[in-house]
Amino acid sequence: MTTIALLTTALLFGGMVLYSFGFAAFLFTALPADVAGRTIRRAFPHFYLFVMATAAIAAALIWPQDRFAGIALAAIAATTIPTRQLLMPAINTATDTGAKTRFKWLHGASVLITLAHIGVTGLVLTRFL
Repeated sequence: MTTIALLTTALLFGGMVLYSFGFAAFLFTALPADVAGRTIRRAFPHFYLFVMATAAIAAALIWPQDRFAGIALAAIAATTIPTRQLLMPAINTATDTGAKTRFKWLHGASVLITLAHIGVTGLVLTRFL
């Protein structure tokens, strides 16, 4: 079970890093800004579902061996829910209404949340050593 927990946690870490630093950055360099923005907007709900599901599965798998890691991963799953359901729509509304300052603050918050999730997942991975 520990091997599956490790692989699931690694999938979460790699998926978040690839999406955040690879896919999103690539879209804005490969496509016109308006097309990239629309594409990212369509992709983010799926990204957040991936994070919620993978973190929850990893939490359940690691819980019997490492309660701290289980709680940390469950916290990632739980905090992704308001990020997806509240913060993401607020970012979209700010974009749609041209509220640039509000967009910057909200987008900054989403970036910090994702970086925190990546950091916590990295910490959990180090506990497998």
